[in-house]
Amino acid sequence: MAKATLTMDDLLANADTTAKQLTQGESIVGKILVIRKHEVLVDLGAQGIGLVPRREVGFSRALTIGDEVTASIVDPELDNGYALLSLRKAAKDRGWDEVMAKMESGEIIEVSPYDANRGGLLVEYDGVRGFLPVSQLSAEHYPRVGSSDKDEILQRLNVLIGKPLNVRILDCDRKANKLIFSEKEAIKDGLAARFEKLAVGDTVKGVVTGVVDFGVFVNVEGIEGLVHISEISWERVNNPSDYVKVGETIDAKIIAIDKDRLSLSIKQLSEDPWMSEVDQFKPGDKVEGTVTRITPFGAFVQISPAVEALVHVSELGEGSDADPEKVFTLNERKDFVVLDVEKESRKISLSLPGNKSKK
Repeated sequence: MAKATLTMDDLLANADTTAKQLTQGESIVGKILVIRKHEVLVDLGAQGIGLVPRREVGFSRALTIGDEVTASIVDPELDNGYALLSLRKAAKDRGWDEVMAKMESGEIIEVSPYDANRGGLLVEYDGVRGFLPVSQLSAEHYPRVGSSDKDEILQRLNVLIGKPLNVRILDCDRKANKLIFSEKEAIKDGLAARFEKLAVGDTVKGVVTGVVDFGVFVNVEGIEGLVHISEISWERVNNPSDYVKVGETIDAKIIAIDKDRLSLSIKQLSEDPWMSEVDQFKPGDKVEGTVTRITPFGAFVQISPAVEALVHVSELGEGSDADPEKVFTLNERKDFVVLDVEKESRKISLSLPGNKSKK
């Protein structure tokens, strides 16, 4: 019996019935066949030829003819018979698998931000783009500036573009295309060990990371500390930036340890000059002082470099005569009489000469 001769059409027909049908969204392995300016052709074996537009190649690797690649099927069959493929989507799909695994394990990974906005840093990991919010930056990198100074926040964040950062994955949702990183979580374990070594009363060194209206933020070996404005100096502080600058290394005393922050004091590293200067004042003494503040309940008067005293409104008379705004002028120097000295509560009461105290 003569052996049947198979034509090319027979072979193609046979291939069509034995080859696995391509399905949109699935991944397939092939070899680079042709590299052109705007497209790449991939040999898929029995499944035919795949076409990858240049925009779907991605930039993670340089391609060479003969390279084996994994691609995602975008369209099983175009009009020209090719399958439309995406190398970028396949890489992203593999990246999501990696991201999920890293999040579940809690592993610390290294990333380098590629851009920034006022809300945080834009990060790409294994082909998946994510976000590192400002709130999840460590004390070292958190841009401590005035809440209204958005431009300075962005300037601080721009410095971190391209800089390697250790992070943990805080949240990821493949369907929502959401990936959130956290630098704070990555250093959490190390911070706990550092906190155990610290105690209230310790003197520490730190770098000033931010100066705001209410105080100074300090990075103490990765731990965030705050020197409240009232703890900067024994004298009255109106502007913290007059005392420290960002980037300056300072010494401070730990006065409280909160859950994840230190409360610090600069002034408590030196003796309180008030306690020594107050000894020169006794009830009945006549003193000269400068009016520093005028309030509805009285006027504050500087009677020595470190001592401020109060003339209470009750010492000014009755009716319109008791209005501090009418009796005093800011920064004027006047004579006063010391009524009382309360050393423990750090209070000195004054009266105007000739006034009869109501005490």
